[in-house]
Amino acid sequence: FCFRLFPLREHGMNWRAKPLTSQEIQAFKRSKEVMERFVRAYELMLGFYGIILVNKETGELKRAENWADRFENLNRFSHNNLRITRILKCLGEMGYERYQVHLVKFFLTETLVKGTLPNVKRSALDYFLFTVRSKRRRRELVHYAWQHFRPQEDFVWGPKEKLQKYR
Repeated sequence: FCFRLFPLREHGMNWRAKPLTSQEIQAFKRSKEVMERFVRAYELMLGFYGIILVNKETGELKRAENWADRFENLNRFSHNNLRITRILKCLGEMGYERYQVHLVKFFLTETLVKGTLPNVKRSALDYFLFTVRSKRRRRELVHYAWQHFRPQEDFVWGPKEKLQKYR
């Protein structure tokens, strides 16, 4: 299901699914209808995870009313983390880097700040963070993660000297 909605240029868990070509991605981006469907698919998956896309322009997110039940599902079933990684990669492929940033920050906040998704924490740090295409935004997110990670001296996702000096 997820691989059909969020195709990539790489093989995923379903080896029968053909990876996208650069030409296909460019054709998708040129089609307003395809891009609108893509955003609807993103909203559908967010809803499944207990998240709402508040602003389609910025990518801002918030918890849905049913977030507690949905987060319980996220915490219990780790295969969701693979799907979220795939969605994040596809967002980058389709030119929705701003959506990537907001989704990664959402998961960092829920795992590191609010503590609601403890079983998603490693995936958020090991995989979600590094799907963000913008180097500057990725650095900002790594710094955000470092600021909220406890114990801070155990943070291994960036050099401590640079994180301490980051502005």
